[in-house]
Amino acid sequence: MDLFEYNRSLQGGQDAPLAARMRPITLEEFVGQEHIVGKGKLLYRAIKSDRLSSVVFYGPPGTGKTTLAKIIANTTKSKFRQINATTAGIKDIKETVEDAKADLGMYGTKTILFIDEIHRFNKSQQDALLPHVEDGTLVLIGATTENPYFEVNKALVSRSIVFELHQLEDKDIKKLLHRALTDVEKGMGAYNAEMDEDAMNFLANTANGDARTALNALELAVLTTDPEDGKIHITLEVAEECIQKRALNYDKDGDNHYDTISAFIKSMRGSDPDAALYYLAKMIYAGEDPKFIARRVVICASEDVGNADPHALQVAVAAMEAVNFIGMPEGRIPLAQAVSYVACAPKSNAAYLGIDKALSDVRNIRIKTVPPHLKDAHYSGSKDLGHGIGYKYAHDYPNHYVEQQYLPDELLGTVYYAPTDNGVERRIKEYLRRLKGE
Repeated sequence: MDLFEYNRSLQGGQDAPLAARMRPITLEEFVGQEHIVGKGKLLYRAIKSDRLSSVVFYGPPGTGKTTLAKIIANTTKSKFRQINATTAGIKDIKETVEDAKADLGMYGTKTILFIDEIHRFNKSQQDALLPHVEDGTLVLIGATTENPYFEVNKALVSRSIVFELHQLEDKDIKKLLHRALTDVEKGMGAYNAEMDEDAMNFLANTANGDARTALNALELAVLTTDPEDGKIHITLEVAEECIQKRALNYDKDGDNHYDTISAFIKSMRGSDPDAALYYLAKMIYAGEDPKFIARRVVICASEDVGNADPHALQVAVAAMEAVNFIGMPEGRIPLAQAVSYVACAPKSNAAYLGIDKALSDVRNIRIKTVPPHLKDAHYSGSKDLGHGIGYKYAHDYPNHYVEQQYLPDELLGTVYYAPTDNGVERRIKEYLRRLKGE
């Protein structure tokens, strides 16, 4: 590094965005992702012992992929090289490989190559890496927002450990925001700024697990807010302006969360697709977990629609699977399809009432035994005990139905499932009446 590069690096550090300045340089400073870098976890041990093998970091933006690579660069005795797949080509790979071979041959020093956005390398570029990763010339660290099992060379993936990084939790984002507000050297501490709790909660929630988004908004808020009495006061209104999103009265752990989900379910149950879609939009906008929403739709499809339209459950489950597969924001589309279908479907809670009544009887009524003719008659000696004797095989009779006792003696005549006249259940109800000759 010459004098000009050195001055440039110093100036870049001072003028770099807050998110870049606050990037942790040690594992102890790293926030979140405890499932892979918590004390005692594999990646934590590998970094601490400088025994890292090739890895791929996979996860959404702002979750710490590049930060982990920088931490590795600060802790390893190996030579660390970084390239970005959006600007690098085969030539850059070849130069890195030649340097790595020279360092390994002359000094016994390994080279760690960090490739950001590795999914942007085409097949030939990824293939060029493969032999050198395989023979140990390079230790690869790849970072990608795309599923590596689809977007990265299978041979490369098979020679690497894939670590999935999750969106940061609100508490992690708030910890980073507080650190940035108070850090005088790298953060905004010199500005004597304070942030209202509701503003911090809003930024943490709106960032949707992306630390960079939250820190960028914080920096903008501090730099554009005039001080009063020597102190910069960041309110909810300022936070809204800096992230260009309106705050909702929606706390994932508070009353508004439960009020909204209650209104959402009751709107579907009440066959109002417009209201149901509104509350769906409100939850999506507020950052509610889409899997939580999907689970509620599945429950409603069975509890409130039931056999009046059995397809409702299929649509709801398919939407849940689609959300898991494609994620957000596209997941809003199958969610909206399922919500509108369930809301418009004919309704019946007959099956739901039936299972609850049956469970109550199981808890409260002592049943001596299953009717003898229904007992298992396949094992030796069962016939001597009277098991299975007198059982009538339904398929041997007209319409594959024969009248016989199925309920225990103590429950004879009990009705658990009473089909309604709605939708498909009307046909079920008529079919059962015809069978029983009613």
